[in-house]
Amino acid sequence: GGRKVALQMKILFFANTEWYLYNFRLPLARYLRDHGHEVVMLSPPGPYVAKLQAAGFRTLSVPMQRRSLNPLRELALLNHIRRLYIQERPDLVHHFTLKCVILGALAARLAGIAACVNSVDGMGYIFTSTDLLARLLRPPVCILLRLALNSRYSRLIVQNPDDQREFLTQRLIHPEHIRLIRGAGVDTERFQPRPRPPGPFRVLLAARLLWDKGVGEYAEAARLLHSAGLPIELRLAGAPDPGNPASVPPDTLADWQRQGLLTLLGHVDDMPTLLAETDIVALPTSYREGVPCSLLEAAACGLPIITTDGIGCREVVDPGVNGLLIPPRDPTALTIAIRQLYDDHAARQRMGQAGRAKVLAEFDERIVFEQTQAVYEELIS
Repeated sequence: GGRKVALQMKILFFANTEWYLYNFRLPLARYLRDHGHEVVMLSPPGPYVAKLQAAGFRTLSVPMQRRSLNPLRELALLNHIRRLYIQERPDLVHHFTLKCVILGALAARLAGIAACVNSVDGMGYIFTSTDLLARLLRPPVCILLRLALNSRYSRLIVQNPDDQREFLTQRLIHPEHIRLIRGAGVDTERFQPRPRPPGPFRVLLAARLLWDKGVGEYAEAARLLHSAGLPIELRLAGAPDPGNPASVPPDTLADWQRQGLLTLLGHVDDMPTLLAETDIVALPTSYREGVPCSLLEAAACGLPIITTDGIGCREVVDPGVNGLLIPPRDPTALTIAIRQLYDDHAARQRMGQAGRAKVLAEFDERIVFEQTQAVYEELIS
């Protein structure tokens, strides 16, 4: 662990789903608790609240609708969060995901909370989609971000240099208030190479079931591999995200399964066991990622990776060393990459070892926790 902070803080985590807090930020919360801090979890209600409580954390509920664009509802929500912050009096608030960053940072300022940390894991739908809605939302969101982020007592954490550049180019934040911490980190003891149990050759895509994550391209690659008669099973792990406009409809998923193209696994809790049965992990995303956890977990388990040469993904893959980079929205390139690794056992072994070494050196969760704690100390001191 890092050095113990003399100051014991009450820290409030706020995210747009309890699922996000449980899946991506629970290890950080545990690390902070082990270092003597109190961490309280704030999110809309949902099934993962009970899991956060079972892990020993107090939870608070907020009546937030992710897709709501109703200004009156959002103002009422802002006021609700402000009152909550006044009631709780945390020493520091840490907001995750874009909407929570905007609402949380404004509420913290109104509630007179000095120390405010904002984490953006990728620029997401509003900044990447060409939809009319996304284009209409971008200017007001930029104005709100400028308002929310530019307090002396706040810091913005981004996960990759591209996002850092974007925030600075758009003049959303002063350079001295932004920090780069690459990813949420990975538990390299939980995720490590294991003996491969017998079974067919398997490719895995583990992601929220969104079109932007390349799920459609993955299904098309399955069709191409299928018609070439290759004995490769393409598995899809993850749940639909009905709160997201890019969610893949359940009937489309069922159709792929019926055609024998993809094996649908739904949400998987035990990722280390699933990765032990896997030969290649693919993420053909066109989404503006932070640093994808699924790729870090795969690399930590000694698996070669196929992903797109896009923001966030290229942080994890050194092409030809621990995986292959392909263009986004290109099922043919994905198919060729899968075939290339399927045919070359030695390359898979070599890439897997290189991936594990890279994660240990750059992405181990202890590195991320210590860097995050340093940002907290910078504000509290």
